[in-house]
Amino acid sequence: MQTSDNPPFPAALRIFSAGVIIVLIVGAGLFFAPALVKPRWPWPVTPFSARFLGGFYTAEMAVMAALLFWNRWSPGRLVLVMAFIFTVIVSAVSLINLGYFNFERKAAWLWFLVYLASAAVSGLFLWWARTRPSAKGVTLNPAWRGYMLAETVILGIYGVGMLLFPQVVSSSWPWPVDPFHGQVYSAIFLAGAGGTYLVWKGAPREELLVLGLAQFLVGLLAILGLAITDAAVHRIDWTATRTLCWLALFGWIGISGVFKLYAASRYFGSQSAT
Repeated sequence: MQTSDNPPFPAALRIFSAGVIIVLIVGAGLFFAPALVKPRWPWPVTPFSARFLGGFYTAEMAVMAALLFWNRWSPGRLVLVMAFIFTVIVSAVSLINLGYFNFERKAAWLWFLVYLASAAVSGLFLWWARTRPSAKGVTLNPAWRGYMLAETVILGIYGVGMLLFPQVVSSSWPWPVDPFHGQVYSAIFLAGAGGTYLVWKGAPREELLVLGLAQFLVGLLAILGLAITDAAVHRIDWTATRTLCWLALFGWIGISGVFKLYAASRYFGSQSAT
């Protein structure tokens, strides 16, 4: 890895990354041990929502682990931008939906503490490095650049739709999604749009790898979580149009991640060969 244009972040960011990973382990428990984590979650979650959120937190944990491992401007820029977008949106949505939270329990207070602190820390590090250009990256061919831009637009429009019109957009999901959860889910798509936009502008190898890993895990775990949950409750109509569209959406996200991982591995390989 070149370091001349990819300096390390302060060691304090590693402490932040490790702390976030510890918190995300709890969130990932919604996927791997929902019976244990759901009663301790800050608000009531349905079986499908629990596994969907747990899958995303698992993907986010992998992304934060990449930042903990590298702790450099690339992939730190990508990870912090996506984390900032996600935590700001979820914090704002939580603040306007306080009725979902039981503040007689510590979990509700911890939720706001963790999210507001994470938004502040990621925002501060981004502000600190605001004048630094992206690390030297690979040159994407016109087809890749066109695809990246289209992906940014699709994820962005879908995320904005979920945020502003959650009942309308989430009506195409396989399970009932209330407006609060729809708006929380919007942060996933908007964070993905932000990350894809950064890679479209310039594609440092580490960022291409981390974004690909995140998308692969989000797509895979969303579909796997739906299948595992429905095997227990039997509420999904797998032949319904909305189910097929949802599967196509997350299948596309996962496959897009695989192609980014493949591209990153090729670039890493060509770099090491030279």
